[in-house]
Parts: sequence; C-alpha cells; structure tokens
Amino acid sequence: MVRTEKWITVASTRTLFPSSFRRRSLIAPPSFRRRSVAREVLMPGSLLPPPPPPAHIRTWPDRAALLADRGRALEELRRRSLGVHRVLLLWLLALAAIIGWALLVLPLRQLEQRDPTGFVLGPLFALLGLAALAPTVVAVALSVRRDHHIHRLLDAWSALDRHPATDSRLRSPGLSLFWLLSSLGVCAIGAWTSFAAAARAEPGHALYSDVVQGMGIGLILWLTGLIGIVKAVRHYRWALRILGRAPGAHHR
Repeated sequence: MVRTEKWITVASTRTLFPSSFRRRSLIAPPSFRRRSVAREVLMPGSLLPPPPPPAHIRTWPDRAALLADRGRALEELRRRSLGVHRVLLLWLLALAAIIGWALLVLPLRQLEQRDPTGFVLGPLFALLGLAALAPTVVAVALSVRRDHHIHRLLDAWSALDRHPATDSRLRSPGLSLFWLLSSLGVCAIGAWTSFAAAARAEPGHALYSDVVQGMGIGLILWLTGLIGIVKAVRHYRWALRILGRAPGAHHR
C-alpha cells in the first residue's frame, strides 16, 4: 500500500509546503511533525507528497504560494516516477527474476540428464528459485501499483493551475527518451531470446529444459521492457496534456 501523509490545513496564512520542504521529507503541521520525522527515519524515501486538499478547504494565501507548492509536489513526484534509480531498480528486479527462473529450471535439467543428485539437489534448487522469483514478482506488482498512484497524484496536482515555466521543466524529455530507448532494447533482447529458444525446440537438438529456460528469460525481459515503455509513453502523454491545458481555476 502506498504511504502518503494525511493532508491537514492548519492556518489560512500558512502554505501546505513550507520553504523548508526537501526532496525526501514533508513537513506536517506541528501536532504531526514528530510522527512524520519518525516515519521518515524508519522508512526513508517511502513517503509521497499528499494529494491537494479539496477545493472547499484550500487556504493558500495567494496564487504564488499555490504555484510554489504545486511545483515542488510535481517535481518530487516526477523524480519518484521517472528517476534513473527507478529504471535501475526495475532492471535489478528483472535480474533477480531471471536468476530465480534459472534455479527453477535446474531440477528439470537434472531429470533430463538422469543426474542422480537431482533427487537431493532438485528440491533445494526449486526452493531457492521460488525464494528469488516470488518476492520479485510481488515487488514488481507493488511498483506498478505505486506508479499508478503517483500518476494519479500528478494529475491531481497539475489540475490545480497552470504555470508554463514550471510545467516545461517537468517534461524531462531526456529521461523519458532514456526510459523509452532502453526499454525498447530490453524488449528486443527478450523477444530475440524467446524466439531463439523456441527455434531450438527440436527432438535431439536441445534439452527441453534449455528451451524452457530460454523462453522464460525472454519473457521476463520482454515484460520488463514493456513496463518501461508504458511508463515512458504515459509520462509523455501527461506532459503534453499539462502543457496544452488551459489555465485552471485558482485556489479558493
């Protein structure tokens, strides 16, 4: 479940993101400040900017304060969604999934080769493979869910108003292109690996375990690339939408 701080407005003269806002921390109202600091120490980097408050309780003193908070929130959300560390984490999870799949296939290979140690080592390799693969699948699913939540927060904050100078910086064409091209490369490698493994699936030419392993690795790479492509395209569409949106209603 994605963690966000609960939004509480404390005064009509105080902006909801004070000037001491930093990348990895949100300053809560006084009664919640100690709890927020404790959460940040225990779970560094896990908190996301909260959604903007409903229209009837917005208390920004002026439009400049609203735009400042909006810009900080959007920049933090963009970093959490499109940062280089996110693509590296995705590739690391893909590597862990490949290792887990290779371990799962080892018992099948031992059976095909009539290896007597397979009766002892086979279950061990299977458990190790599941231990590596299952958490990776769960982590990827949670990451996709977190990205969906971040995208909804981006929509909510960007809908508050329009500021072309800030919005143009949020396009991040370099990062978006990096995500797209690297993910296309991973997708291509995955597709080639799967088709190459399937082409060897002829009796007497290759072990079935090799075919299963190759097709599984190719599928993992293809899905990893697909996740990155979807992220890059979604960010590009979001950037076009906020840059082309007419100025919205100001705060109340």
